[in-house]
Amino acid sequence: MIEIGDSSRRSFLRVGTLGVGGAALSLPQFLAAKSIDPALVKDRSVVFLFMHGGPSQTETFDPKMDQPEGIRSATGEIPTSLPGVTFGATFPKLAKLAHKLAIVRSFTTGTGAHDIKPIVGVNSLNANIGSLYARVAGPNDPRNGMPKNIALYPKAVDTEAMEMIKKFGDFASAGPLGAAYSPYEPGEGGPMQENMTLRMQRDRMENRRSLLSDLDTAKRHLDETGAEGMSDFQAQAFEMILGGMSEAFDVTKEDPRTLARYDTAPLVNPNGIRKVWDNHQRYRDHSQTIGKLLLLARRLCERGAGFVTVTTNFVWDMHADKNNATMTEGMGYVGAPFDHAVSAFIEDVEARGLSDKILLVCCGEMGRNPIMNKKGGRDHWGRLAPLMLYGGGLKTGQVIGQSDHRGGEPASNPIGMENLTSTILHSLLDLNEVRVMDGLSNELLTTMTSPQPIRELI
Repeated sequence: MIEIGDSSRRSFLRVGTLGVGGAALSLPQFLAAKSIDPALVKDRSVVFLFMHGGPSQTETFDPKMDQPEGIRSATGEIPTSLPGVTFGATFPKLAKLAHKLAIVRSFTTGTGAHDIKPIVGVNSLNANIGSLYARVAGPNDPRNGMPKNIALYPKAVDTEAMEMIKKFGDFASAGPLGAAYSPYEPGEGGPMQENMTLRMQRDRMENRRSLLSDLDTAKRHLDETGAEGMSDFQAQAFEMILGGMSEAFDVTKEDPRTLARYDTAPLVNPNGIRKVWDNHQRYRDHSQTIGKLLLLARRLCERGAGFVTVTTNFVWDMHADKNNATMTEGMGYVGAPFDHAVSAFIEDVEARGLSDKILLVCCGEMGRNPIMNKKGGRDHWGRLAPLMLYGGGLKTGQVIGQSDHRGGEPASNPIGMENLTSTILHSLLDLNEVRVMDGLSNELLTTMTSPQPIRELI
């Protein structure tokens, strides 16, 4: 933490304990953690929007409207900007942007189990893919201290949101790589979050004018003394907390029009929706926060984050039972906010000229059964799942692979999780240079460099 005293302009600066993934480090130690030659690292970021619960391939990007009722999309289809390609009808905004997207219709995650593959699984040494990246790129941006690997859940933008469900896997896992490479999880509490705040006496904290004066004094002292007596990393830690990093996590700094464009809260009216809405706050959290989470992800990428995981709690599990929605209901209050938020993100990134700089990946841990159950839902299915990519300098504007007639198996060009992981790492790093990098285990090198990327995208 930083403590600012009253005595003089030579205020005492202290940077205290920082918990990173459960490991106790000082903030200067965190910033000084071993980083690697930046020549290995491309000037690019990845936002991985994990569709927790398992989205249906049929109601998203592969409607199969030539099939009978019970197989074809329960929400119908809508034409896209790619000739002859349709999406599920809940995605009208994404349909207009299809020429900017790559849709993989032959992606398979292998099993229908609830876990958090492909972002944390055997294909990534049971570490978040961002932790693999951070092991090469370093845990923070040396310019401003921004963590290179960040995980965003609803609490990052909404204090009323429920705690993240982690019984199916830990998004912040660094596997065997060590706690320094775990994603930073804003809004989740813990020592790191608590210590990246200004600690002042309560009566003075309530006085905004006094607070601003203290920050002014401390910054002026830093300017006048040249941070005499502070290490480079102490000075960097000071700027990390008082400067750009703290501002980066505040979406209210955005233009109100941008905030309004991302806002998904008005899209879903829970009145009249089945009791599943009332009984499970995760649906409310998804509809309220997914847009703001993507806006926050864009802000963080602009300021040096390299890999940002975005997810909400377990909303795509549409079994049509007492705990989960039907396909039509679920796509109404899960799919519609997704369509709005992702299209807002894409249009925003395009307008900012960042389409080559930011790669967006959207998928879940599995797909849904090509045959609907008797209650109007779809059950778990591991042999085919939807995958959408945008930006990152990849060859988009195409559909890759095909599914069989029911939408249950790859009919051509099967693509696995290892191919997706390789594509992501290829976008972020020079993997040829990684192969000759010192200090990486053979297991890590094999994991990162052996699988082939999705060739149509490179």
